[in-house]
Amino acid sequence: MRMYDIIAKKRDGGTLDRKELEFAVNGFVKGDVPDYQMSALLMAIYLKGMTDAETAQLTQIMAHSGDMVDLSAIEGVKADKHSTGGVGDKTTLVIAPIVAACGVKIAKMSGRGLGHTGGTVDKMEAVPGTETSLDRQRFFDQVNRIGISVIGQSGNLAPADKKMYALRDVTATIGCVPLIASSIMSKKLAAGSDCILLDVKTGNGAFMKTLEGSIELAQAMVNIGWHNGRKVAALITDMDTPLGHNIGNSLEVVESVQVLKGEGPADLTEVCYQLAANMLHLAGKGGLEECRRLAEQAVASGAAYEKLKQMFAAQGGDTAVLDDAGEFHKARFSREVLARTSGWLTATDTEKIGSSSVVLGAGRIKKEDGIDFAAGIVLHKKAGDRVEKGEAIATFYTEHEEKLDPAEAMFREALTFGDAPQALPPLVLARVTKDGVERF
Repeated sequence: MRMYDIIAKKRDGGTLDRKELEFAVNGFVKGDVPDYQMSALLMAIYLKGMTDAETAQLTQIMAHSGDMVDLSAIEGVKADKHSTGGVGDKTTLVIAPIVAACGVKIAKMSGRGLGHTGGTVDKMEAVPGTETSLDRQRFFDQVNRIGISVIGQSGNLAPADKKMYALRDVTATIGCVPLIASSIMSKKLAAGSDCILLDVKTGNGAFMKTLEGSIELAQAMVNIGWHNGRKVAALITDMDTPLGHNIGNSLEVVESVQVLKGEGPADLTEVCYQLAANMLHLAGKGGLEECRRLAEQAVASGAAYEKLKQMFAAQGGDTAVLDDAGEFHKARFSREVLARTSGWLTATDTEKIGSSSVVLGAGRIKKEDGIDFAAGIVLHKKAGDRVEKGEAIATFYTEHEEKLDPAEAMFREALTFGDAPQALPPLVLARVTKDGVERF
């Protein structure tokens, strides 16, 4: 078998079989297939696409290129959730304890933030003392004992994806649905959960900008999951507007706690209930309406908030900051951003808002960059709100005063005002399962 022939076959629109895909992917990981040949294959896939079966096989091969986490030592059904990334997206810190409080095990590996999107691991580490790197036995023991653990991605998960993504990043082959889907799902398959709910963001603050593109990606990932013996569904959720009011690590922990205490913003609360209900449904806890009631009861009873505290305590976190947000370290500098005109806030460029929080220090541009846990933005006005001249639109927080001006300039560029309110999209636009697409 020759890599040359595999490239030519895909270039001409052919369908690659499992042995050809294994030869290419495993050879690339081992160093037998050079970068330039894998780059050529990735471009051929970008231009010619892949069948559902091809994509599922590629994902499985990528997943098996490194460690496969065996969660059989954890009793019961294990559920996972993956978000394609957004601004103010702190849903894992809300839905994981809700689902765990309802009796479904959460043994989750999460990532860090990069670019304008935040990461769950960074948010967890904003709670002083929290460990997100647990050895496998401690991880398993914690989930068996309290039903939940969220840690950073560890070990050698899907090394093929890491190598292939680095090539895609420099060869203009990022925006290809089969390659995006296989990249995400290879890590999810390797992580070992029985059920996987995908939160596919759509809009100007998301990786996928259009609803149709988001649905196409969701369908590809759902198909991969079911081809590989996992129960998978996806919700398409709006990211034309930041989720909730708080952007930044400790700020988002505070808002997550508010939701779990029944005091959170309406948009974040609703999205979390829908995500939690769908996770519980996949895990066999009943129909969607029944699972929604279970999720609401877990919050109303205080069980979900107690589960969050149990998780942080088990991982060394200081739960005093969860009970009293005033215990969090406060940023040295803050600034209110005031409206320069009256009118309706009709739209926001969510990616720019996320980027302005990064400028303040809440995120990272390069993986090795540090994080200012106290930095971020609290939004007082969002798309759809009336704003009066001189009224506070947002408050900025940072450890470095010189960052306030450039962050404010970028933030103001993200705002669009008008004389009348504009209709906003629904928070959840569609649900994708193996049986089809339900639009809302």
